[in-house]
Amino acid sequence: MAIKIAYFLIFGQPVIVYLGLLTLASFTITAYVGLSIYKGWHAWPLKRHLMMVKISFTIALIHATLALLTHLKF
Repeated sequence: MAIKIAYFLIFGQPVIVYLGLLTLASFTITAYVGLSIYKGWHAWPLKRHLMMVKISFTIALIHATLALLTHLKF
């Protein structure tokens, strides 16, 4: 079942590729938010950075789970 989900094609690419790109973008945005709070570039609350961390880890967990289950042939 996981193989069907992970390799479902959207515009010629499997879903797992898009999840990987989304994970990379999410972690990049999270790092930018944290850096901008640290350097004082923006007056964003720390709560926004912590929210982005939770979102990033959730997306990464879904991506890693699909990749691992695909590798194990589930």
